[in-house]
Amino acid sequence: MTTRSAAVVGTGLIGASIGMALRQDGWQVIGWDPDSAALETALAVAAIDATSASLIEAVDGVELIVLAGPPRAVISTLDGWSTESLVIDVAGVKEPVCRAAADLPHFVGTHPMAGREQSGPGVASGALFRGASWVIVEDGADPDDLDLVEALVESFGANPVRMSAAQHDLAVAIVSHLPQVLAATLLGESDRHREALPLAAGNFRDLTRVALSDPELWDELLSENRSALVAELKDFAERLDTIATDVEAGTSLAPFLQRARDLRRTLAPPVLAVRVLLEDKPGEIAAVGRALEVSSVDVRDLQLRHGPQGGGGVLTLSVRPGEAEALREALTAEGFTLAE
Repeated sequence: MTTRSAAVVGTGLIGASIGMALRQDGWQVIGWDPDSAALETALAVAAIDATSASLIEAVDGVELIVLAGPPRAVISTLDGWSTESLVIDVAGVKEPVCRAAADLPHFVGTHPMAGREQSGPGVASGALFRGASWVIVEDGADPDDLDLVEALVESFGANPVRMSAAQHDLAVAIVSHLPQVLAATLLGESDRHREALPLAAGNFRDLTRVALSDPELWDELLSENRSALVAELKDFAERLDTIATDVEAGTSLAPFLQRARDLRRTLAPPVLAVRVLLEDKPGEIAAVGRALEVSSVDVRDLQLRHGPQGGGGVLTLSVRPGEAEALREALTAEGFTLAE
């Protein structure tokens, strides 16, 4: 069987993770990035098979081109570009990108709803997309190309979601861009009241976690999606005003809070807990480390509870929902017993 070929243009966290996922699925992957250090790191961590000295050379003759840069870089690349290869992008804003790609015969805009607070190819993982939603934009796309991209996304362990570019941009304004602004605003409030920050515990840390993300990338994303985001920010401000009025008047917020609680329960759990029994003997943690390496999961949290008589205990590893089974298999292969 002929080896399928792909070019990944942009070898940051997402591009390098896609490269890893493609290689695990049997693709030959060449990478290009204007940042030579990122490109060399992507090669070192086996995200790509080879590097290219130029964009033109990287995309020459490949079946699939993945544009994995930020929106403005993707739009700049698409300007006046011509290729018969299937092209996808992974930028966090879709309407301007899809407009820029309108003349390409085989283009599908996409957006994987996955990432990490850290950036760069050094923290990439082929398992990053397992269990994650991956938007596939239908605007102007050939039906056969849509089917091909959907199958590709599924091969990465992600869940494809088809929608229009406008639907996507409104949705991410609500579930991604607005939370980013809110996290920064909450931290700004704590900076104004320095006595508050030392009291910050789990709730505050969870709500502000995304503020650790790359500021320059987020500045670009928020700007490129300004129309949808501004509308949501204004609407949110009006909602806050209403809540403030209710609090001032002594109106019960219980119905409002109950509705929020019910909605939160409809969401899939952000993590799944895998519990492994540890014995009181040397090498147990090292064996867990080997299982983590083999499964390539993204550990979101971990907690060790010692046995009541000392020694051993239960190690709880919290991972993305789509990664739990891979971790369980790797731990079982290391000889561990899993707790229910």
